[in-house]
Amino acid sequence: MVTQRGRDILLKISDGAGGFVTLAGVRASRIELRSAQVDATGADSPEAWRELLAGAGTKAARVSGQGVFRDAASDVRMRAVFFAGETPDWQLILPGFGVLEGAFQITELSWSGAHDGEAEFSVTLESAGLLSFEALP
Repeated sequence: MVTQRGRDILLKISDGAGGFVTLAGVRASRIELRSAQVDATGADSPEAWRELLAGAGTKAARVSGQGVFRDAASDVRMRAVFFAGETPDWQLILPGFGVLEGAFQITELSWSGAHDGEAEFSVTLESAGLLSFEALP
């Protein structure tokens, strides 16, 4: 993967009608993929070294982003999803790498701002089902 600009990472939420709305003004974002370990170490493990059971751990993804709202559509959609406890589909686009897509729940949504600056938001998403990955050319 060649060097990419961080600002090119996009977070998109389902608009509820088959399309996606880009979260406006995202200045920083982070995508984490995790896999839990299942310890399969036993009395017969070679020299008592830990052994892990391949493919048995729970997989999860966490996404976080911070920025400013520049349009009403993404702000309204995120608030509605959070307060309803929905798990809509999201697209997470990493230029030069791929697109991660699937259901996520908003687990944190906050706003902040200084008296001499713009209002900012912060959002954290946790995966809520099977995710797909499509590599970008």
